[in-house]
Amino acid sequence: MKTAAIGLTAILVLASGSFGPANADSARPLLVPGYEAARDLPGARELPDPKVDYKVVFADGQDAKNPGDVNPMLPTIATYVNTLGKYGVPADHRHLVIMFHQRTPDIDIVMSNEAYKQRYQRDNPNIALIHALKQAGVDIRVCGQGLIGRKIDASQVNPDVQIDLWAMTTLVNLQLKGYVRVG
Repeated sequence: MKTAAIGLTAILVLASGSFGPANADSARPLLVPGYEAARDLPGARELPDPKVDYKVVFADGQDAKNPGDVNPMLPTIATYVNTLGKYGVPADHRHLVIMFHQRTPDIDIVMSNEAYKQRYQRDNPNIALIHALKQAGVDIRVCGQGLIGRKIDASQVNPDVQIDLWAMTTLVNLQLKGYVRVG
């Protein structure tokens, strides 16, 4: 009888808990305005966990299809940041880094708007999103060796972007500190 009572209690406790997308708070303001969080999917099993310390470095080699387009990696990261926020992952559990490097086809997106405009005769379409990601707590970096290779002076780099010595050093250091590399 005691075992049945414990079993029934366990079932009631589990049934009263919230699972899946119900843990998401769609009323939370977006961390990166203008970009959605991942859409809820009933029955989805793997969800962001507010107790997990997310250490992620994005180092992708995507480039924009058209010269005036935003780098496709940036909206994906904005969606990820907003998804973490939607599921209640606190700021001190979000350690996100973007590393632009020599193999990033359009590494020039790290340039300030003025420098980019001088070089390409058009505005840098990535400025606003880079700034919004920075405001949301994303650490944005560029490989110094990549800058040298592309003949971009440090003074031409967007102030929202940190210049590191070499992407190889940054990526190894971050992975040794427990970061997961995406891309």
